[in-house]
Amino acid sequence: MTDFINVADVNELKEGECKIVEINKKSVALFNINGIFYAIDNTCPHAHGPLGEGQLDGNTVTCPWHGWKFNVTTGISPVNPNVKVQRYDVKVEGDKIKLKMQ
Repeated sequence: MTDFINVADVNELKEGECKIVEINKKSVALFNINGIFYAIDNTCPHAHGPLGEGQLDGNTVTCPWHGWKFNVTTGISPVNPNVKVQRYDVKVEGDKIKLKMQ
């Protein structure tokens, strides 16, 4: 069973912001949407653009390189549901944000 790993403090990430974290050589984009934290792969499957540097609109992030969009709560593209990025389970304990890597 995989344990949850501390990745950030809740005060490091304001609403509507993203923080990129590195875990076991994996780049993950961590988002705060309305006080709830979500995590997806930071790498766009199209051309490996950094999703965490993209524009967040509601719960959709747009890759800054070529405009591919992903729902950060599910990892699924709202444009093409067959395209997705890995989504990770997130939980908050006290002031710590924890991520479960599959």
